[in-house]
Formats: sequence, C-alpha cells, structure tokens
Amino acid sequence: MPTRPLVGVIACRREVEGHPSHMVTDKYLSALRDYGLAPVMLPVWEDISPAEVAALTGRLDGLVLTGSHTNVAPQRYAAERIPENTRADHDRDSLAMALVSVALERDLPLLGICRGFQEINVALGGSLYQAVQNQPGKLDHREPEGDKASRYAPAHDLAIRPGGVLARLFDGEQARVNSLHQQGIDRLAEGLRIEAVAPDGLVEAASVTGARSFALAVQWHPEWQPGTHALYDAIFRGYARACEAHQGQLTEASI
Repeated sequence: MPTRPLVGVIACRREVEGHPSHMVTDKYLSALRDYGLAPVMLPVWEDISPAEVAALTGRLDGLVLTGSHTNVAPQRYAAERIPENTRADHDRDSLAMALVSVALERDLPLLGICRGFQEINVALGGSLYQAVQNQPGKLDHREPEGDKASRYAPAHDLAIRPGGVLARLFDGEQARVNSLHQQGIDRLAEGLRIEAVAPDGLVEAASVTGARSFALAVQWHPEWQPGTHALYDAIFRGYARACEAHQGQLTEASI
C-alpha cells in the first residue's frame, strides 16, 4: 500500500489546563487525511533556528499554514497595534515567516488558510488591515453568531480571476464562501498574484508568482466540510495532487 504524502501543519501556541501547548484543530487534520494525505503537527517556538526549520521540513511533501484566533503581529509589517487587534502568537509568527521562505525555496506545496493567507502576504512584504470592518467601503467579514454550521455557512460571493491557479482548479467564475476573519490584505505583496476577490474588492485568494509547485492561499476556510462544497473540494484535490507529485520526486531522487 503506498505511503501517504507527509504534510506539515503549523501549530498555534495556546495555554491548556495551565500548560503552554502546541495545538492544531481537528478540521484541518481531518480534511487533509480525507484527501489521502498524512498530516503531522509542527510545533512553534519564537526562537526557532534555521537548522530546526530545515529539520522540520526536510522530509515533508507539503506544508499547510492554518487559520487561528490570533493575528500576525503588526510590527511584522511596520504598523502600530490598534485596539481591535488583541490576540497575538509571536511563536507562530516566527515559524510561519521562516516556513514560507523554506517552502518556496524547496518547491514544497504550500497552502495558506485565513491567518496562513495573511502570513504568506506578510512574509513576502505585504501588509494587513487589522480591522477590515473599519475600512470605508469594506464589508464586515467577521464570523456570524450561532452554531458551527451557521458560522461556517457561505457568507458572500467570490469572483475568481481568469487564468490563475484557482481558475485552473475550479470550473467556474463565481462561488460563495464562508467568512470568519477580522483582518485582511491591505497591500498585496509584490510576489503574489490576485486569484479571487470579495464583492467589496478585498483580496480573498492569491498565488505565489513564478512558484514551481502549488502555492495558493485563501482568506476563507475550505477545510470546513470540503467534500460538500465544489470549490473547497477542488482546492484540496489540487493540493493533494501536488503533494503526491512532490513525494514522487523525492522517491525518484532517493533511488
């Protein structure tokens, strides 16, 4: 039986029962497993060294930067913290910035989701709105109240740009996606290409220009029941194929 491609999933630093912990919520791990991948959690430390990052990623076939209840520290993009921005995870920031660089250098398939989308933008030189709802002309993209089904239900339309990575994965120019974020893309990094936008013009998806492997990031949460949503399913299928191709290249190189 073939070995599943190994995918590293960045953790968040939380306190659990009074102890510092490294955590990944199950919906990301389960989604990857459902698409034939083997997820493994990557712990985060603020003082992580380049050698440790290399060791963490050396045997991976893919990398996922997940969403989180925390935000990228504004000093990472030369901004002052505003009152609405109350949750930080400096340990995760440090690892995420390093992982983006390593993934692109090694042609490691890269998928960014929500915070992960924002991390990739910041790592490549872009900036963020710390409270999208305060920006003139922008929608309130924060998650609605209610149970999980209500919070993750499609909330707004998405316009997919032609000729890009997302357009090649999904056969359609429009979709509806969920929305559970306060922060969003302000200045898009020069190394990114817009793949999709919300009705208010907010960038909702981007790909890395010139990437030699899968390198896509989205602002919404496709990991939520991806098998029931055509666009979410297309993203995970495309990502899984890229991880399988990377695994095949590593196997050939070792023969």
